[in-house]
Amino acid sequence: MAARKKTKKTAGKHARIAASDVAKRNQKLDTLTLELIGETAAGVHGDILKRRKPDLSFPIRSLKNVSYSTQKGYFEIGRQKKTRTLTVNTVKSFAQTLRMMGLSKELIETNDFATKRDAYYQSKNWDEAKFDEQSESDTVMDDIEAMFSIRGASREQLRFVPDEHGGAVAGRLVVLDPDRETGEVERIDCTRFGSGAYSIPSTVEHLSFETDAKFILAIETGGVFQRLQSHKYWQTANCILISMAGVPTRATRRFIRKLSDECRLPVYAFVDCDPYGISNIYRTLKVGSGNAAHLSQFFCVPHASYLGVTPKDIVDYRLPTHPLQEVDVKRARDALKNDPFFKTHKPWQQAIEQLLKMGVRAEQQALAKWGLNYVIEEYLPRKLENPAKFLP
Repeated sequence: MAARKKTKKTAGKHARIAASDVAKRNQKLDTLTLELIGETAAGVHGDILKRRKPDLSFPIRSLKNVSYSTQKGYFEIGRQKKTRTLTVNTVKSFAQTLRMMGLSKELIETNDFATKRDAYYQSKNWDEAKFDEQSESDTVMDDIEAMFSIRGASREQLRFVPDEHGGAVAGRLVVLDPDRETGEVERIDCTRFGSGAYSIPSTVEHLSFETDAKFILAIETGGVFQRLQSHKYWQTANCILISMAGVPTRATRRFIRKLSDECRLPVYAFVDCDPYGISNIYRTLKVGSGNAAHLSQFFCVPHASYLGVTPKDIVDYRLPTHPLQEVDVKRARDALKNDPFFKTHKPWQQAIEQLLKMGVRAEQQALAKWGLNYVIEEYLPRKLENPAKFLP
């Protein structure tokens, strides 16, 4: 990737969210999060003073405890919960949960953050409450996130950030990135990275945007993203290109959601035509996943739509294909039988059934059969003439 560049030019003022407004909103979220931590700790303390066994309740994270409605457009966690009561057998995990909450409080108060790995090593100062393996600290962190997400706080608001960065961005967008210490805002123009691209940071809550783009094109593969970027397709189509690099990371999903909401931009997904691209990559972007439904309100993009590649495209464009593997068939049938999103949308049921009947899958880059730049010169322009026909 090219080094990050600053510019005084804007990409336009048709859509603009002030950095000061973002800072005020984040300050309110910090206050809310601290209140939630305080209330939870006070509840435990109160139970102890009353000589009652304190407990903590966490939502069960699985597809069986998920609902989907077209009105909200994303997976919601259900009412099933698990309870962790303080007993002789649970005293260590109970203490670890409280210490993790205490670490979160400290991070918010000092305007700092920690990765999962940081949190694991921090626990080495917790005496008998320390974690032996990172998998243990990850589980406790996930439980705390699930517990507070019901009240409107995400893991990032708890100041625990992913170890991985997000995808790449190119096109008609200026990212406003305030310095953590001075507050000075860097203006990052995503049109000025040459053959490279802006890399989405691990946390994006502090970012704001300026753009005059018409839409966001979220792309599965790095190869297709690089082709569109190198030929400045974003200039021709007046759009923002975002590489998801497979199943999009938390940072990528949050970036797309935040950008789309704040700048009122439609999101079109462009992925491989196979059960994984459809039921894992696209479904996760749009409505979330079963074991992380508590995050959907923050990370999914419910108004995203599926540009392609579709089963119909395989026929219409006579694309080269590969046979569906056993795992592909299983994933497709599972989506039809158990996934609330696909069970709700008839067009998706028909598309997946068509794919199963054909017994093949096709990659985005199969369009190169007709020329390396066919995707730029023919496929995308034709598809974008009628977004209303995109799959939901």
